[in-house]
Amino acid sequence: MSIKWGIIGCGKIAHKFAEDLITIPNSVLHAVASRDLVKAKDFGKTYGAFSCYGSYEELVLNPDVDVIYIATPHVFHFENTLMCLQHKKAVLCEKPFAMNIAQVTEMITVAKENQVFLMEALWTYFLPHYQYVLDLVKSKELGTIKSLKADFGFVSSFDPNGRMFNKKLGGGSLLDVGIYPLFAALSILGYPEEIDAKATFGETGVDDTCTMQLHYKDNVTASLFSAITQQTNTEAILEFEQGTISINSRFHEPSSVSITKNGTTKTIEFPGDTNGYSFEAIHVQEMLAQNRVESTVMTFEKSLQLIKLLDSVRNKIGLHYD
Repeated sequence: MSIKWGIIGCGKIAHKFAEDLITIPNSVLHAVASRDLVKAKDFGKTYGAFSCYGSYEELVLNPDVDVIYIATPHVFHFENTLMCLQHKKAVLCEKPFAMNIAQVTEMITVAKENQVFLMEALWTYFLPHYQYVLDLVKSKELGTIKSLKADFGFVSSFDPNGRMFNKKLGGGSLLDVGIYPLFAALSILGYPEEIDAKATFGETGVDDTCTMQLHYKDNVTASLFSAITQQTNTEAILEFEQGTISINSRFHEPSSVSITKNGTTKTIEFPGDTNGYSFEAIHVQEMLAQNRVESTVMTFEKSLQLIKLLDSVRNKIGLHYD
């Protein structure tokens, strides 16, 4: 039986997700919705959607839709997700899950109350190269991890009304791309004992750059950086007692992994036929087939820890949203 997907929001990331959805067995892009009906129809025509809507509410009321991928700006994730869950629609919601821990907690509560599946779409977690690194860390093949360095920076064209720089849309580097280095630290090292952070702010009041230092027991550290006004290598480097693992640029998407030990480096390629969003979508379909409310990989607890980290960094740098 095919899983009928709906997509809310027709921006750049939704296009990538829809491209990948076409490649997945037993999946159908059934419906798409945008606040702009013309945009929805163009999107739907490109990817063969059965129904196109000019409002999110119309899509949610479609009885044939099984699961909805939410690809709207950060500030709308909370209200969009609650609307879907209250109408018994399973949800895969883009990262960050919501704007703060209070919103994420309520989303999880509503999912449990309605016995409807909910997961944060942190696609990196499901990528083969990233799972390979997690397994390698766990194996202790290179001994104990001593430090992690991860960055994600790019130059975004300045538009004070655009998603990146508009505070009302949850703009800034931390929530958009800083979440990836933080996720790397959380998934590899766990929740830190101490957090230090500082940021630079642009004229619209959002963080242009954010520098984060996470401290763990035994002097293990994570040095993290995000930016929307400067280009960085966008890689993750893990230092161990007996070697180094580099998740090569760009570490959060399908990439390669280099392992250095005893002065020798080998690089493992992870070629793929999709953008990489297919792996999380396949996982969601597996969870739905098992009638689960919660992912066995990107669990509610992991999403709560991640938003708690984001909230803590925001408090440290003095970044507040209305």
